[in-house]
Amino acid sequence: MSTPEHDRWKSLTVRRPDDVRTAPGGPVPLTWQMEKLSQHDDRLSNNRLPADFPYDIERGDAGDALAALALRESIRQDIEHGRGSRVREAIELGATWNEVAAALAVTPDEARTLLRQWASGQHHLYRGDVERAVDNPLGLSPERHAAVLALVELTDDERARPEGKGDAA
Repeated sequence: MSTPEHDRWKSLTVRRPDDVRTAPGGPVPLTWQMEKLSQHDDRLSNNRLPADFPYDIERGDAGDALAALALRESIRQDIEHGRGSRVREAIELGATWNEVAAALAVTPDEARTLLRQWASGQHHLYRGDVERAVDNPLGLSPERHAAVLALVELTDDERARPEGKGDAA
């Protein structure tokens, strides 16, 4: 079942990644972005069919190519933005740095750097919200920031204890 927000999104012309960021209704789910990208890609793929193709098809144009580029960039940015939080989650849930690094196809030290950079950005976000006296600040509080940075100190094969999972007495 379609929602009014989804219907508005489907009718939106996308030419820049910012068209996705500023879409009415707030953040656009990745599934919606992929659906729109698939439609543009399908039309562009039809351009490779012969001119005398026996079925009625819709061929792509420059607008489809621009939309596909903008949507791919928006999707890439969304996925990239989520990397740090997923690294944190994986380590907090008991994955090792070697396992995280393998999942990202990087070295453990590169994975640690990714987490440090993400944590720094989240802490900066928190401080900015606190300075603006936001009731529920986003990002990482100083305590949570320190806890995330402590994860970086784990050895390559060491597992964090999931929160609330201490040793039995």
